[in-house]
Amino acid sequence: MRQALATRSLLPLPSQSRMSILHVITSLSPRDGGPPEVTRQLALAYGRTNAQIEVLCNDDPDAPFLKDFPCPVHAVGQRWLGKYSLSPRMWKWLHANASRFDGIVAQGIWTFPCVAVRAAALRAGKSYAVFPHGSLDPWFKRKFPLKHFKKMLYWPIQYPVLRDAAAVLFTSSLEPGLARLSFRPNEWHAVLYPQGICEPEGAPEAQKELFYRSLPQLRGRRFLLFMGRLHTKKGCDLLIEAFSGIASEHPDVDLVVAGPDQQGFQADLQRICAQKGIGSRVHWPGMIVGDLKWGALRSAEAFILPSHQENFGLVVAESLAAGRPVLTTNKVNIWQEIQEDGAALIEDDTLEGTVRLLRGWLDVSPERRAAMTERAYPCYASRYTMQRAAEMMKQLFPGAKTGETTRVTVPRTA
Repeated sequence: MRQALATRSLLPLPSQSRMSILHVITSLSPRDGGPPEVTRQLALAYGRTNAQIEVLCNDDPDAPFLKDFPCPVHAVGQRWLGKYSLSPRMWKWLHANASRFDGIVAQGIWTFPCVAVRAAALRAGKSYAVFPHGSLDPWFKRKFPLKHFKKMLYWPIQYPVLRDAAAVLFTSSLEPGLARLSFRPNEWHAVLYPQGICEPEGAPEAQKELFYRSLPQLRGRRFLLFMGRLHTKKGCDLLIEAFSGIASEHPDVDLVVAGPDQQGFQADLQRICAQKGIGSRVHWPGMIVGDLKWGALRSAEAFILPSHQENFGLVVAESLAAGRPVLTTNKVNIWQEIQEDGAALIEDDTLEGTVRLLRGWLDVSPERRAAMTERAYPCYASRYTMQRAAEMMKQLFPGAKTGETTRVTVPRTA
């Protein structure tokens, strides 16, 4: 029989001489997109600093995606009330263990884990930080008014979590201002955080070969890559419609749409492909990870993401790290940075804008495409390496070793 509180520890527990930081997240499943990957990337980067990360989550301790996670994981195996993830086990674990960490980070809001983090941190006299991961963006208010009304009812519980945090972490210069437009009151300590990813590992040619073995029909063909959750927010429908409009002009170009289908959206998109006569030129490998993911990125001409809202867009940084330029919208909050570096084409998140993205890449000379490709990796290297992020995370808790609950002293956003 499984114990009431289970722990999967994949690495030795940290020594007392190293800063120890706990990250708390609902789930580490790769199907949940950015927050689990951000946590995994931080775990890798912490190993190169004088700090150690542990993770607390609500996952089943036997979940396969925990087996190779690069730090100790405490999986309590309890999630009640759907996405809210109520967990008395998590509450109990936090109150028993919060005092042994130098700082605590809540990955995400609108769920029980961040409420539990606040309660345990205040009781233990520890500082904590919160990653909203874009969930305060006013796009959600406009797109889902009924859900926004429900969130307004919950705001008296959610707001104290943000108000009392040592830092509310935002990953682009645009995000803090947007976050204050959705709810009131809205006073918190906003800190710009240099999100990024670790340098891709593995042999590029072997990764590309792995990808072509998985989709042999693409060998020798040009293609653009979309990678992410198949969700209305990501603009997948715009991409299919736009590609259908230009496909006949570029018969040598295919489209790969890779990612988990969490809404049953893929069937609708495939019907559009069939109606438009492009079914054989759009490929659906599902969620791809590891070497297969890097092989897809390295093999594509460019990465395309016609998203309606992204606070950062981790996959954008992944594309740049793989040396591939980005075709995206001005609703991805780092768009100004990557455009400034000449590593991206930027348009509106509309059908017309998505058509312009495709034409802006496919209708120009090979020399111009090559020049943009050359700028992709330098953009990543100068802005989005994970080492900067790990070093700053240590600075979030300057009073940790003295036992003080100290407010963050890194510069605030405007």
